[in-house]
Amino acid sequence: MGPDIQFANPEFFWLLLLLPVALLWYFFRRKQQLPTLRISSLRAFSTPSLVSRLRPLPFILRLLALAAVITALARPQTENISTRTKTTKGIDIVMAIDVSSSMLARDLRPNRLSALKEVAAEFVRQRPSDRIGLVVYAGESYTKTPITSDKRIVLSALEDITYGQLSDGTAIGMGLATSVNRLKDSKAISKVIILLTDGVNNAGFIEPQTAADMALEYNIKTYTIGLGTNGNALSPIGYNADGTFRYGMREVEIDEALLKDIATATGGEYFRATDNETLETIYDEINKLEKTEIEEFKYYRYEERFRPWVLLAGGLLLLEWVLRITVFRSFI
Repeated sequence: MGPDIQFANPEFFWLLLLLPVALLWYFFRRKQQLPTLRISSLRAFSTPSLVSRLRPLPFILRLLALAAVITALARPQTENISTRTKTTKGIDIVMAIDVSSSMLARDLRPNRLSALKEVAAEFVRQRPSDRIGLVVYAGESYTKTPITSDKRIVLSALEDITYGQLSDGTAIGMGLATSVNRLKDSKAISKVIILLTDGVNNAGFIEPQTAADMALEYNIKTYTIGLGTNGNALSPIGYNADGTFRYGMREVEIDEALLKDIATATGGEYFRATDNETLETIYDEINKLEKTEIEEFKYYRYEERFRPWVLLAGGLLLLEWVLRITVFRSFI
């Protein structure tokens, strides 16, 4: 019996207890029906034939047929389950990511940008029912990926983010405003921006407070994350002759007051990530705060499997009848 078979009426299997009782009754009755002949020697008699030895076969076939009928009564069946999910509360999310040169600081492993990409990718994988978009900003900002439900596109674009795609600087207001522009026409019930930066607003032509007011006007909640250890961090401080960065210790400066104001004004929260573990915990916390309600429908389809057992029982009874009127006719 395959592991996918189940029985609708397993209580009928209790009837199988009758089989050993019937078997004992048959052999007890058979001994009583056989006459007893006392003789001094068996030499005059030939060895019992194969047919006489197989005399119980018809009765055994009848018991097997009865077992097959009981199995059919238990209604073996297979169950196929199809699932359909319906998102009852969709969330559109835009992740605004700072890609300024300070994101190459090595206070997170291997650096801030690489650590962020790894954690953000896991966050995307955990939101299968939501649409997600990416905005990157440094001295200016642009949309890396419009909001989409295709997570492969988002993950590929996230992996493709590197330093040097924009002029250096930290235009927090521009990054937030571009994110708002991506979400303002969204029909989703909940709209969320996750804005991450490791510095102070020092570029762009849109003030962060103005962008926060825009987010509030379109009912877009903003979570802000300040990224960087407390104190000093090994950061790019110049260029070597071959064009690579020269690293040195530099004080970590984050405008936490601004980030808190943006989060408070829009109904979000501010978080501070000082290491890889804290950053991962923050994204887990946001994942819990922004829950998507999903309604799941399961459809069950049962396929009855009793017919082969009925046919088997019929075949065994037919074989038993044929044997009784042919091979074992002289014993009946």
